Amino acid sequence: MSTITFIGTGNMARTIGTLAVAGGNTVEVMGRDQSKADALAKVLGGGTTTGRWGAVPAGDIVITSLLYGAVVPVVAAYGDALAGKTIVDISNPFNATFDGLAHSEQTSVAQEVAKVAPAGASVVKAFNTIFRGVLENGRPNVFFAGDDAQAKARFATFVESLGLRPLDVGGLKMAHWLEGMGVVTMGLAGNGLGHWDFALGVNEFQG
Repeated sequence: MSTITFIGTGNMARTIGTLAVAGGNTVEVMGRDQSKADALAKVLGGGTTTGRWGAVPAGDIVITSLLYGAVVPVVAAYGDALAGKTIVDISNPFNATFDGLAHSEQTSVAQEVAKVAPAGASVVKAFNTIFRGVLENGRPNVFFAGDDAQAKARFATFVESLGLRPLDVGGLKMAHWLEGMGVVTMGLAGNGLGHWDFALGVNEFQG
């Protein structure tokens, strides 16, 4: 199984963390507010520990459970503490009306994280196309992107431990399009489907 550190104590840390513990993974939580980190660790159970904000994470896989505007600054602040880690960005940089991205260039939060990450760290984009309620109650596909084959294999193994299907969409430049898929899910929720209880996925057909 994997060793996982969550930087951030929000809803996605709680949801993915619950699945991680159930899947037999070793979990650590880090938060700016130590009391919130301690509380989340207690809720997750399964031997979940807490680490000091800014210290070297215990996990080989570090999931930044943060709002998109905080991800790059926090990774930069952690600096060499993240050396050798697989950093997983799960954020969605939506614009104010949730029908586009907050950045205008063909980039992504994950690509910007890669620019400030320390040597030896690898960045993966994942989980941003899945609503929290679906993660809590369903078994959606998990699309992910990254440049490091070993890091992606490590991440895929972790996803499988959650009982989910990992689907590699390519290199880290594809993170931009995964963020676009996040916008598509918002459009479907507000229009064609009118609810949040769905996830984008892949159906394979025999020719």
